[in-house]
Amino acid sequence: MAENHFKDSEEIWDAIAESFDATRRKSWQDVVDFIDELSGSNVIADLGCGNGRHLVLCANKCRTVIGLDISRNLLKITQNKMKEKQHSAVLIHGNLVHIPIKKDTLDAVLYIAALHNIKGRKNRIQSLKEVKRILKDAGRALISVWSREQEKFRDCFTVSSSDNCELGDINIYWGQNRLNVPRFYHLYNKGEFIEDIEQSGLEIERISEAKLHSRRFTDNYFAIVRKG
Repeated sequence: MAENHFKDSEEIWDAIAESFDATRRKSWQDVVDFIDELSGSNVIADLGCGNGRHLVLCANKCRTVIGLDISRNLLKITQNKMKEKQHSAVLIHGNLVHIPIKKDTLDAVLYIAALHNIKGRKNRIQSLKEVKRILKDAGRALISVWSREQEKFRDCFTVSSSDNCELGDINIYWGQNRLNVPRFYHLYNKGEFIEDIEQSGLEIERISEAKLHSRRFTDNYFAIVRKG
């Protein structure tokens, strides 16, 4: 099932890459603040780097930047952006459950709005364990996920988990540019997010709730974690 999910994910994100790029230009303040705290000697990876909007910021700050994504088309977009800015980056095609980076390599990790695209809690926890593995001791990561509480989806989850579906699983359709492409999401509540991080062995420094697109309810959670 996992291999099928990875293949499906690659095809989906390849299909919407150009359209997705057009809607993802600005970085969230939580991400900017995390990058601003980094040192010029740091090595950082952006996991699920998408169109590279965060890698450009990282390259302005850090010695070595690495971007990993499941979509080759998004990696091509990222490569072009880095060239335009006269930056260099190591770009890797792969999935987030089996990260092809050596252990104890990174000072910092960005993992923004990508963990929730992995199907299966076991796989999500394994991905977080991979974050711990590739971080150096005392290395830090910023992780964000979508919240189950946001207005648009809070009434979608009225049934418990089943053998084929976990509570919080949903297909969210990409409708830009006349596309109608389903993307898998697992929307989190705060307690579940904390529990998955703790299961991975990462230490939580801070959890915050954000209303980035909502007026009433939390739509994203951000966690700063550390490898102890």
